[in-house]
Amino acid sequence: MQHPIHRVRHVEVVGRYVLRVAFEDGVERTVDLEPVLAGRLYGPLRDPELFRQVAVDPEVCTVVWPNGADFDPATLHDWPEHAAAFARLAQEWQRSDATGS
Repeated sequence: MQHPIHRVRHVEVVGRYVLRVAFEDGVERTVDLEPVLAGRLYGPLRDPELFRQVAVDPEVCTVVWPNGADFDPATLHDWPEHAAAFARLAQEWQRSDATGS
């Protein structure tokens, strides 16, 4: 099974927790990340100041934040297929953080 390799060309914040992501193949996605901003890695991105610091990592060509959070570019490219699964994971992360496990 072969997985396509996607590279992020450009990212911009277009809403509270919403990014517009442009890829090397010409696809652009508007990605609402609010449902997945939970847990130790993604939870801090609820801070609007930190969220706005998103950038494209020139080496791995994906979106990154100063706290080390990032997303696989293939996941972002095909976000409509992955959003619900990520939201379910975020709920688990939230519960895990609440229980301290």
